[in-house]
Amino acid sequence: MAKAFPTDNPFLRGYYGPVNAEADAGHLHITGEMPRELCGTLYRNGPNPQFAPRGPYHWFGGDGMIHAFHIENGNVSYKNRWVRTPKWKMENEEGEGLSGTFGNPRYTDPRVFALNSTIANTNIVWHAGRLLALEEAHAPYSLDPASLMPVGPDGGYETYGNKLNGPFTAHPKFDPETGEMIFFGYSATGRFTKEVSLQTVDRHGMVTRAEMLEGPFPSMIHDFAVTRNWIVVPIFPLTSSMERAMGGLPPFAWEPDKGTHIAFIPRKGTVADVKWVTAPASYVFHPMNHFETADGKIVVDVMKYDVAPLFPLPDGSPSAKEPPKAKLFRWTFDLAGKGNTMKEEQLDDRSGEFPRFDERFCMSDYRHGWIVAGEITDPKTGEPRQDGLVHYDLKSGKSTGWSAGPDDRFGEPIFVPRSEDAAEGDGWLLSVLFRGEEKRSDLAVFEATDLAKGPIALAHLSSRVPAGFHGNWRPGTL
Repeated sequence: MAKAFPTDNPFLRGYYGPVNAEADAGHLHITGEMPRELCGTLYRNGPNPQFAPRGPYHWFGGDGMIHAFHIENGNVSYKNRWVRTPKWKMENEEGEGLSGTFGNPRYTDPRVFALNSTIANTNIVWHAGRLLALEEAHAPYSLDPASLMPVGPDGGYETYGNKLNGPFTAHPKFDPETGEMIFFGYSATGRFTKEVSLQTVDRHGMVTRAEMLEGPFPSMIHDFAVTRNWIVVPIFPLTSSMERAMGGLPPFAWEPDKGTHIAFIPRKGTVADVKWVTAPASYVFHPMNHFETADGKIVVDVMKYDVAPLFPLPDGSPSAKEPPKAKLFRWTFDLAGKGNTMKEEQLDDRSGEFPRFDERFCMSDYRHGWIVAGEITDPKTGEPRQDGLVHYDLKSGKSTGWSAGPDDRFGEPIFVPRSEDAAEGDGWLLSVLFRGEEKRSDLAVFEATDLAKGPIALAHLSSRVPAGFHGNWRPGTL
């Protein structure tokens, strides 16, 4: 018998609370005018545990659920499906949760532990004709773009002809000029190990690079950066430890004394050519964009925390008195200078997360970026305080935004260009918007560089899309 979810965990109630139904809606009610030029599907991924977990639960550990909004001829349809991973299938057959968060062996049934299954709950991308649900400890999980069911010879796992070397990040980077996908994986030689895999797959889905980088210590590396000439892997002191996990202590914990270590690997070289830059302890879940200047410096714009949020110290005590806040910074690296220097510049003083930009300008100097404004969690309730969307004009230094009701919460903003050759920032911004008073969600569509006038169209769900992580736009019909 399926057990009720515990009520004392903030990640299992309110906006975070899981939904237990899969739905199909062919014609969402719309207010405003949905742009006729919009034709494609917004896929969004996030944790939605099927059953009550064993042991302590962390938001990052829920089963993946895909929410797909297809827009065509002014109409919006919606479909949500759990990702049918091996773990999900076994628990579905048993009718109960069999695992601890992050597959913690202290709480996980040996049968599930032996599966070494993905939960595929963090991001979803389209590359080389494949729709890939991603987390950061396993191979991608390939899904049919229309049905959202697993496809492929490995029952859903995309191993690129068994050439995938280690786990696969939730945040691969795509070179707009070559179509190449660049990715990494931490704990690459086993659970809680310090090696980091580096690989590339070309526009046709063929592996073209596979290397292993040795880091200074095991670390949770959520995201990275790629420029025309460099792969940039930041190793922050959010450490992992099997010894802690087996002893009932946090598998992942904040150890600031270890500092930050940033690896620069040439795209046309190997890991043997790596250059390291050390920096004070900080944490970054997500960069915005990354590029090289005309004089060869490397620029990485990041949402930076002084202390890693959502994770404790090694003994389980809080890492900070108040929930840490991320703010937009620009890091500039001069690898040709003495001592491989790093310059830091704060670009904004408001808190936020989920930075995005016009992906056609990835690895290029750029002008437009967007974030969800607000704190990742409220110190009193544990709920996110995602108060609005913000547009940055990085050339003028100006920013504008829009906020909804005080109980409403925004998902990650996704930019969609008006056409393939439209100017940078000319298009729409899409975000899934939770309506707190009504306990349901809308798909909100904005003019990307004019957020202040509010959504130009809203597609209304009668159900709720829980707090999630990342998504992307796939253009065209299904």
